[in-house]
Amino acid sequence: MTEQRRALVTGAARGIGAAIAGRLRDDGLEVLTLDVREGCDLKLDVARDAFPDLPDIDVCVANAALTTTIAPAHRMTPEQWQQDIDVNLTGSFRTVQACLAGMRERRHGRIVVISSAAAVGGLPGQVAYAASKAGQLGLVKTIAGENAAFGITANAILPGLVATEQVLAMPEEVRERVLAVLPSGRPVEPAEIAAAVAFLAGEEAAQITGQSIVIDGGASLTQLSLGSSRR
Repeated sequence: MTEQRRALVTGAARGIGAAIAGRLRDDGLEVLTLDVREGCDLKLDVARDAFPDLPDIDVCVANAALTTTIAPAHRMTPEQWQQDIDVNLTGSFRTVQACLAGMRERRHGRIVVISSAAAVGGLPGQVAYAASKAGQLGLVKTIAGENAAFGITANAILPGLVATEQVLAMPEEVRERVLAVLPSGRPVEPAEIAAAVAFLAGEEAAQITGQSIVIDGGASLTQLSLGSSRR
């Protein structure tokens, strides 16, 4: 009988993280959840607190992030900048690092970092968020390169607008303005992000590493056409 695989999911108290944890459990993994909020197996600040020993994590999902620091570059304070870098970028690195030693020893592992479409497209008004998410892409590629010979993959998922609790709580006029420019006509569901994580966590994804997968309903596609718009 195959030994049950074990996963760590950070930022798992709600939203995308909770969906990922639920999907991995449904797929038969034992899931250790972590969040700075109550309600998970571990209550921990990924940017500052010491991680427990994690020698037996097979699937590491670095999802914990701040998304609410709003300020354009010319008005952003050093404290605002550092907060996003600490949680989103340093926190992801510390999460992955806590799992790497055991993965390298066993010569097997799956690492998935939840970045953002803002990493490649920018996000006006959230310069620290976009920069921290872009930094995650370099983190993933480097870890992928360092660990491919150890049977460890590392990939990034870049969600666009996701129907999380925060997004659904936006004023209706804001949601309508955003949805109007989405080619798919709707936000991404957390379960759709979780499905992509589940695939990358599986054995069939053993040769996929160092990749950045955008899941945004086509929002990053160029919509300008120099030809006819008629169907």
